[in-house]
Amino acid sequence: MGLLPDEAKVLPPPGIVNRNSVWFGLCGWATAMLHNSLNRRPALKAGVHRQALFITVGWFIGYHLTKYENYKYATLDRDMNEYIRLHPDEFPEKGNSTWKSSHIIVCYFLS
Repeated sequence: MGLLPDEAKVLPPPGIVNRNSVWFGLCGWATAMLHNSLNRRPALKAGVHRQALFITVGWFIGYHLTKYENYKYATLDRDMNEYIRLHPDEFPEKGNSTWKSSHIIVCYFLS
């Protein structure tokens, strides 16, 4: 089962490049730079293989956190829509507003 239940497999996968992957990849790279600096090695030139490894691990963690985030938001949306479907009296339909009436109001405020 792991981090996500089996019902999360129905969701579409997130893109390979997403904000969490990029952010955690950069954090991994910064961790490698900090480790080089603390060990008094050249920050950019030493341990390039470790830098690539840390970026990859950060990217992997960010990708799976995005999958978990998408699953959580999907369950919240599902529960909210089910509640709205079961209690329609608490959520009345709003009247239709036409573009013309809102256009008149905007023109009134602009003049």
